[in-house]
Amino acid sequence: MAVNTDRASNKPLIERRSIDYIPEAERHGRLFSQFTLWMGANLQITAIVTGALAVVLGGDVFWSLIGLLIGQLLGGGVMALHAAQGPKLGLPQMISSRVQFGVYGAAIPIVLVCLMYLGFTATGTVLSGQALGQLFNVSDSVGILIFASVIVLVTVLGYRVIHWIGRVASVIGVIAFVFLFWRLMSQTDVGALLQIRHFSWSSFLLAVSLAASWQIAFGPYVADYSRYLPSNTSAVKTFFAAGAGSVVGAQVAMILGVFAAASANGQFAGHEVAYIVGLGGTGATAALLYFSIAFGKVTISTLNSYGSFMCIATIISGFKGHLTVTRMQRLVFVLVIVGAATLIALLGQHSFLGAFKSFILFLLAFFTPWSAINLVDYYCITRERYDVPALADPNGRYGRWNLLGISVYVFGVLVQLPFISTKFYTGPLVSALGDVDISWIIGLVLPAVVYYLCAKKWHSAVPDQLILPVEQNSVVQPKTSGAGRAAAQA
Repeated sequence: MAVNTDRASNKPLIERRSIDYIPEAERHGRLFSQFTLWMGANLQITAIVTGALAVVLGGDVFWSLIGLLIGQLLGGGVMALHAAQGPKLGLPQMISSRVQFGVYGAAIPIVLVCLMYLGFTATGTVLSGQALGQLFNVSDSVGILIFASVIVLVTVLGYRVIHWIGRVASVIGVIAFVFLFWRLMSQTDVGALLQIRHFSWSSFLLAVSLAASWQIAFGPYVADYSRYLPSNTSAVKTFFAAGAGSVVGAQVAMILGVFAAASANGQFAGHEVAYIVGLGGTGATAALLYFSIAFGKVTISTLNSYGSFMCIATIISGFKGHLTVTRMQRLVFVLVIVGAATLIALLGQHSFLGAFKSFILFLLAFFTPWSAINLVDYYCITRERYDVPALADPNGRYGRWNLLGISVYVFGVLVQLPFISTKFYTGPLVSALGDVDISWIIGLVLPAVVYYLCAKKWHSAVPDQLILPVEQNSVVQPKTSGAGRAAAQA
């Protein structure tokens, strides 16, 4: 623990690494920071709104809470399995997809991940703009611009500042949520709400899907924030630290959303932030709650912007070769990303709730197959034995395009189409299933099975052990023939 503290104290405030491998000498941090980061990222207004959707769209309180919890556990398990990869590989999440898709082919899911980040940043900015507009007595549009400026600053500073904000946001979030729950309980007959039980599969599975999609959407970048942990960090402990923080934080926020929507008598939709703050009171109390809402969104919006930056750098490096990102280039990347998200937020702020529901459900069609392929390959096929230097070499072990991974991914997206139910698109089998969207279940299970069976037969050669880049300060630097790489067994 002392070693970790010393390492952290010697690191600059502004992160200098981007998508490159994190050497052991620069590893630092504690598992508890994973818990606080992800709890802070989930104790926020968008999670409240997500939980509220289960009731706004027709569910009752009791079965919505059960469905949300099941979705959290299922989706949180997927998310946490990705988190456990970070300390082992020392890499951002999406760059490891080159093992399954090829150095060039990995750009296919990464582009879609960038769109996800853009959408989540935009929707979070809408709610934060509402909070800051009320706090400073300005328009929501001005509040959106203020929030965007804060996100740019924190994203440019990078990893250490993001984790620090995660810890602060966790403390503020816990205080705010305890207060809001107390106020809600004092104003609402919670027992009466829980007694109203009208089970329907469509509403129940909607609740499960809302929570599962919320958690699975973290998968493409969760390892970005665990990759600085020492490589000997327990994968099981990383799994539970990140997973527990995310599941507990999200479930608490969604429970508040369920009760708030159920007691709102139709006043929640369109006035999400104002209604939640109204539960706590007026004056100074309301101002503090508006601040806590905006600050709570800083964590997750920064994660989205930081993840976008990492993904864009990964795409460029795949086609260009090794990419060294200067601080000025990082600033330009972040300004473009946050600027685009802010523009979307300004244009779409008045139709937020309906668009957000469709957006997060539609995301599942593109990210559940990616998660299935990545996790099956890492844990069942290669069994953590990656050739990290080869991830930057289009002529290396993983090649330019991996037709197996790409084909299964396309299959995973297409096989969900008959079962998707959103405003963007509704599949032909949805009505026969009572308007229940089960696409995310199909998208997880079938690609996982197909990839496992095919990869067992046609997967390219797997290294005997994890191969890491040569570290300049290493005492022992064994060489391999041809590529001149050092192999280090984790």
